[in-house]
Amino acid sequence: MCRMPTASPATLENVSLDRSVVLLRVTQLTFWAALAFTFISAVVPAHHAIRLVPWDKAEHFIAFYVLTVLAAAAFPRLHVIWIAVALSAFGAAIEVVQGLKIVSRDRDFWDWVADTTAIAAALAPMILIAWRRRWLAGSRSG
Repeated sequence: MCRMPTASPATLENVSLDRSVVLLRVTQLTFWAALAFTFISAVVPAHHAIRLVPWDKAEHFIAFYVLTVLAAAAFPRLHVIWIAVALSAFGAAIEVVQGLKIVSRDRDFWDWVADTTAIAAALAPMILIAWRRRWLAGSRSG
């Protein structure tokens, strides 16, 4: 009779860990690609940029909402406040670059506001869930 090889629990744990590491790396790569795409789309001449929706502020909101979710998934140990600060600074940097004469785009404070609003909207549920877990843990022990 032929016996099928079986995996030990330690081997299964390693496979699961390997998949988690691979998924994390793919998520990080996706984040960096999306970040680069966002920057390039923001600095190329407007007629060459890919339009997601007709309203500029909605495009900013969509781009930064997606970037924020990707960043939170790609860097799970990084506190969400640092993600918010870094992405908001990235949005501000885009506006500064757009204001340069060689870029020939328009700098707009309200674009940065749309970016930062999207960051807050994406992170709010994560912050609320973390707060709720801490509150529930504290109420059970007290």
